[in-house]
Amino acid sequence: MATCPRCFGALTDNHRCPRGTFSRVTDALFTVGVGGIVGGVAAIIINEQAPTALVLAAAALGAVLASAVRDAIGRRP
Repeated sequence: MATCPRCFGALTDNHRCPRGTFSRVTDALFTVGVGGIVGGVAAIIINEQAPTALVLAAAALGAVLASAVRDAIGRRP
């Protein structure tokens, strides 16, 4: 059975993708933003006087990990 290249759902005669581009982009940006905030806050909680570079690196790592988890879990229609 063929799959839709956008939503990876079953490509039937009456197939319509469930969400638009704007919704998918805002969802991805929200996920990356929350991951970055959580990573930065975690670095500050662990070390109260954390250098700025450490906080930024932790925020970047949190954003990447959140994005990877989002891609791995995926949304099943």
